[in-house]
Amino acid sequence: MKDDDIIRFDWAAKKILRDKANFGVFEGLITVLLGEKITIAEILESEGNQEDENDKSNRVDIKAINTKGEIILVEIQQTREFYFLQRLLYGVSKTITEHIVKGDKYNNVKKVYSISILYFDLGKGADYLYHGSTNFVGVHTKDMLKISVREQEQLKMVTPDTVFPEYFLIRVNEFNSVAKTPLEEWMAYLKSGFIREGTTTPGLAEAREKLRYIKMSPEERRAYDRHIDNIMVQNDVMDTAHEEGFASGRAEGFASGKAEGRAEGRAEGRAEGKAEGEAEEKLATAQRMKSKGYPLADIADITGLSPEEIEKL
Repeated sequence: MKDDDIIRFDWAAKKILRDKANFGVFEGLITVLLGEKITIAEILESEGNQEDENDKSNRVDIKAINTKGEIILVEIQQTREFYFLQRLLYGVSKTITEHIVKGDKYNNVKKVYSISILYFDLGKGADYLYHGSTNFVGVHTKDMLKISVREQEQLKMVTPDTVFPEYFLIRVNEFNSVAKTPLEEWMAYLKSGFIREGTTTPGLAEAREKLRYIKMSPEERRAYDRHIDNIMVQNDVMDTAHEEGFASGRAEGFASGKAEGRAEGRAEGRAEGKAEGEAEEKLATAQRMKSKGYPLADIADITGLSPEEIEKL
């Protein structure tokens, strides 16, 4: 790796960007996504708000202030793991409950923005950025439920979009455009580590200056190089296992289809093949990394397996 290369965002978010002196990078990403200037007040971390070391390294909880002076909580996840949407819901719920004091009134519940930077394939779609929010829509009339003036003034009610979480899914692998807008510049950095010289996009000028490989200590470089090697091993094994699982699914689907109907057989076969392929991907990745002497913590971080499962391999 060249000394003037920029460190990958997923590594920087775990090791460097939690330092207050480097908040500008996180602020830039959130500002571009939300379309307003965001200022980070603090990174919210404690022994109580992490399930385990893997959770701590893959999740960042941020307390921030928007242009209206409102306090918002931002949760950033970068995990490569299975059952991701379930984990996403769990993480947002956890963020909300962790940051309200027992006995507080419900009006103290803060708005949460969940930003997921996905370095793995999730679902099917043509876009690289998906956004979801909650609104209540009439089943028959299709109109959106609104709050009346009386409800706002007397009952202190708010519209769903001002209190329910919002989700941003950034599908890094799906970005294939030339970077022309601030969002596209951020996508280019997330995918390839490229930041153009002289950029004015929020957060990227700071990243270009502070996240250079040459500025890392020898120990940090070794750890970072091992992280990149881990990613390469994981991607190679996952691609192989995915193809094997898909092929197995197709074979089983066609065989079952002869007896029970081709359409149903294909669907069941592919579903079973995918499930088996996912399990095999995790185990194969862990086994290969273990054979190469990678630390147990790194294997657990990459595969999502528990230390006990890894030791049995």
